[in-house]
Amino acid sequence: MLSEARKQGLTELQSVLGYQFQSLPLLVKALTHKSYVNENSENLKHNERFEFLGDSVLDLIVSEYMIKKYPDYSEGALSKIRASVVNETCLANLGRKINLGDYLYLGKGEDLSGGKNKSSLLANGFEALAGALYLDGNLEKVSRVLLPLLQVEIEKVADDCVFHDFKSDLQEYTQNKFVCVPGYKVIKESGPDHEKLFEVAVFVKSQIHGTGSGKSKKEAEQAAARKALEKFNV
Repeated sequence: MLSEARKQGLTELQSVLGYQFQSLPLLVKALTHKSYVNENSENLKHNERFEFLGDSVLDLIVSEYMIKKYPDYSEGALSKIRASVVNETCLANLGRKINLGDYLYLGKGEDLSGGKNKSSLLANGFEALAGALYLDGNLEKVSRVLLPLLQVEIEKVADDCVFHDFKSDLQEYTQNKFVCVPGYKVIKESGPDHEKLFEVAVFVKSQIHGTGSGKSKKEAEQAAARKALEKFNV
């Protein structure tokens, strides 16, 4: 039997998520760490199986989003983004954003040692939550609830970490092969101000060797560099 405090916590978390569970025991299981089960006689099961499922669910919704969002990016680039988002550090931070630690059921020792803010427990809890959402609803519902959180991280990683690769690779190639660096030029802009689409050409020794489009100049330059690398068979 859940205490009134725990019932209140479940209500608060569902409000934060903007999702009402059809089967509340699924949410309870997602929040239950094995240390709590080990210390209590309640008929509860811990969340490790849900973590296993949630890991795959998160991989899938992140992959689906990126395939639609970044049609010009290679498998390697998409894999790097996903690895940077679906990992302990990032998932733990997302757990902190929704105060997930406040709702985890931990054993006394784990709780006293700061378990509610421990990255490993928060990341595992976030994965378990994804698994519970999937079992309670479907993939579309998981996406609706969690993708807004993940989307911010995906786009941050995409802008800051990954997309310089194509430009750097192209510059290294042209310096070695042609003793020059590539140049980029916007050749077309379309769409309203809030939804611009840029088309960029990349020049090597005054000749166009690739064009690419994107929602920012940086994204379009990366797409153009990738095209040039393909043309040079790099």
